[in-house]
Amino acid sequence: MYKRIRELREDRDLTQKRMGEILSCSQRVYSNYERGELDIPTEILIKLANYYDVSVDYILGRTDRQATNR
Repeated sequence: MYKRIRELREDRDLTQKRMGEILSCSQRVYSNYERGELDIPTEILIKLANYYDVSVDYILGRTDRQATNR
């Protein structure tokens, strides 16, 4: 999961600081999410999935299919 959120961010040329702003958290907290040092709260998982237009299952590594069921 942690590798996926880093890859999604890097694919869009976003900084950790910018993702922190988008998610209303600090760069340090976001960095801890990417490194797996903090569990990602459900609310943040949903925000990430919505922002990147992928499923939560994709972020969690339960599927390799990025598309949501919209």
